[in-house]
Amino acid sequence: MEESWFCPRCGNEDSLYIGSLNGRKYCRKCLSFVGTKAEPLSSKERNPTLVLNFKLSQEQKEIADAVCLGYKQGLNTLVYAVTGAGKTELTYSLMEKVLRDGGQVGFALPRKDVVIELAPRIQEAFPFLNVTSVYGGHHDKLTGDIIVLTTHQLFRYENYFDLLVMDEIDAFPYKDNDLLELFFKRSVKGHFVLLTATPTKKILQQFQQKGHQILELRTRFHRRPLPVPRAIIIPDFLRIPYLLYKIKKYQKEEKPLFIFAPTIAIAEYIFSYLKLFVKGGGLVHSEEEKYQQTIFDFKKGKLSFLVTTSILERGVTIKNLQVIVVNADTEWIYDSSTLIQIAGRVGRKADAPDGEVLFLTRRHNKAIKEAIEEIKYCNGFLSRVF
Repeated sequence: MEESWFCPRCGNEDSLYIGSLNGRKYCRKCLSFVGTKAEPLSSKERNPTLVLNFKLSQEQKEIADAVCLGYKQGLNTLVYAVTGAGKTELTYSLMEKVLRDGGQVGFALPRKDVVIELAPRIQEAFPFLNVTSVYGGHHDKLTGDIIVLTTHQLFRYENYFDLLVMDEIDAFPYKDNDLLELFFKRSVKGHFVLLTATPTKKILQQFQQKGHQILELRTRFHRRPLPVPRAIIIPDFLRIPYLLYKIKKYQKEEKPLFIFAPTIAIAEYIFSYLKLFVKGGGLVHSEEEKYQQTIFDFKKGKLSFLVTTSILERGVTIKNLQVIVVNADTEWIYDSSTLIQIAGRVGRKADAPDGEVLFLTRRHNKAIKEAIEEIKYCNGFLSRVF
């Protein structure tokens, strides 16, 4: 009988992921996670002064203070806040405190594009510090006063962070990935703060069972209610005419539009018809070579609508944005959390807090109902700490 073997790096014992080369065992599960490990950075002559060009709302201030208190008491924290509540900014005060004490701070996210967008924002808040971003293909420099990185890069930072903040804990590819979760836990030598607008029951139960704190913020910083989606039952053959009608209406009102499609094939199909009848559109999905340029053009106002997959469900803030979700009843793509995140793209700006969210569907389903009910529930509360 062959002797059992486990991977010393990730602890895997499943023989399906264990290979052998020249008589030596190796683990396929974590084979791609190899590379230089980060060295601790000296905190000498560090100036972690926080500079904000805005004022936190009263609710944000209460949550930020509670995050700091929890860290002082040795607790990990889950911040359960609605989309557009300013979750990142709720952690700045604690980041400043940990940095002043000479600690190492990290900010992790599942997706590279969000790391690229967030790092300059954190740099602006801490202008006297070195903010380093680390992600696939961009890891020549691993150290910095604050390290903003993808969860895939956490394997480089074992027992490293005095404070590790992580946003989008429910997002792909981190969600339900045991290996990435292991790297996350191993990278923390102090405490962590998790941020999410759609926590799973599992994570809520884990925090409650371990006695850590859950902080809840159910209002956006501008204190206007979340736009509540409308579900519209529409047959497939009427999708294109309806979309053309809405596009022309929004263009006349000078309101940008995201049209979400469940798959790349459906997105391409929809866009191939729309572009025949209306100008100013773009197509965005992971296999489009120039999709980053398309997004840039949209943000600059060169395009008025985008047909996109769920690649744009998070990390995007556009003034006056309107959203339509095609085939919102596609259950294997759109669960309630995804629909809530998509709806959360609308009304994020203080000077444009309203907007339209439409779920085009062939039938009502559980995910659509839960998403709408959760958003309505959020609109009934300001904030709650428990």
